Amino acid sequence: MIKFYFQLLAASCMHTFAHAAPPANDVFDLRPFRIELSDRVPRMLDQIRNTRLPERFPYSGVNSSFGIDLDVLKTLRTEWVTNFDWEAEQNSMNQFNHYTTRIEYLSIHFVHEKSAAPNAIPLLMLHGWPGSFLEFAPIIDQLTKEAMTSTGQSVSFDVIIPSLPGFSFSSPPPPNWTNTDTARIFNTLMVDVLGYETYAVHGTDWGSVISYDMYDQFNGTVRAAHFPFMPFLPMTPEQLAAGNITLSEAEQVAEQNAMNWASTGDGYYIEQTTKSNTVGLALQDNPVGQLAWLGEKFMNWSDPNAGTWPSVLNRNEILRSVSLYYLTETFASSVLIYSQNPNSWKTDYSKARNDAPLLFSSFKYNVGFWPAKLVSKVGNLVLYKFHDFGGHFPGLDNPPALLEDLREIGSFWSR
Repeated sequence: MIKFYFQLLAASCMHTFAHAAPPANDVFDLRPFRIELSDRVPRMLDQIRNTRLPERFPYSGVNSSFGIDLDVLKTLRTEWVTNFDWEAEQNSMNQFNHYTTRIEYLSIHFVHEKSAAPNAIPLLMLHGWPGSFLEFAPIIDQLTKEAMTSTGQSVSFDVIIPSLPGFSFSSPPPPNWTNTDTARIFNTLMVDVLGYETYAVHGTDWGSVISYDMYDQFNGTVRAAHFPFMPFLPMTPEQLAAGNITLSEAEQVAEQNAMNWASTGDGYYIEQTTKSNTVGLALQDNPVGQLAWLGEKFMNWSDPNAGTWPSVLNRNEILRSVSLYYLTETFASSVLIYSQNPNSWKTDYSKARNDAPLLFSSFKYNVGFWPAKLVSKVGNLVLYKFHDFGGHFPGLDNPPALLEDLREIGSFWSR
């Protein structure tokens, strides 16, 4: 099954299917933005209450490979209607500085938090699916504060977190839009809208595809890159052995976890790549359906101890993320990134056209695993760190580790 999965994915790759505000720019219609979705909450809660779930289910409690457990879904639904406080979550989100701008006829939403330090590094952070800008919320403020790297360099960041096209408050992508297009407009955001001459990128999941594209394409402006995920198909144990790549005991666990995901966790990927409209429309106005579809990913793709320190990926965080998808009415548009980009996961580990430093953080329970020797094939790898705790959402799963690793950009930064 693992071999079949990689063959299928490889085959698909052969087809095309009190902060200072950013500078005013009339051309890009740059505007401050506030999240105001409270008027949509009563209907959402009514739908949640009125959704009928079965009393019993034949495969409930059997095996997580069957998907979300009925009892877990019921518990989450109950918490959604009894304890979840959208107003509090919305106020928390609005503590950040949000903006919208128009680039190539798309309205792009982004968070922009600036450091008080004059030499702060501009850092573009790109989320994936089923994520959002909320993936990085736990570390935004700390990134803007000055700290020391392991080499004794002072570092802080201007943090820019856009919502990908079709996600949250950004326009849905037009037909034939690709991740290369998104890379282009995000470079425009950084250089032409915000006025940064050079910047660093960080991306996970689809954000890693776009960030790596930017690292490869825009070698004059992207002067450092950090990833916990790669736009290259992970190798099987047999392929690693053939390449004389040996793994530590902990890395063997990470590799096996990636292989397990490839054999039992990719059903959503095939559906969203080949029939994005079907799943999108089926769940667009179904909050409990979205909770089952998205919540399962947050739980299964994270550290087994998610929700315990240092992880903040608890039930409330899952409900907050799903609520954002539902209330912004973007579930259907968010899955278009799959059908519009079936050729994004590469099999050829070729070097990027950029000599800027590349840093990589490997988290043990991520759904993909790339040893240092593989990462060094695709960029100027200067730092590789392996973390025993964490999974696919490191900004939520292990915020202190991600924060520390991102700060190491300062050890290698050169404008």
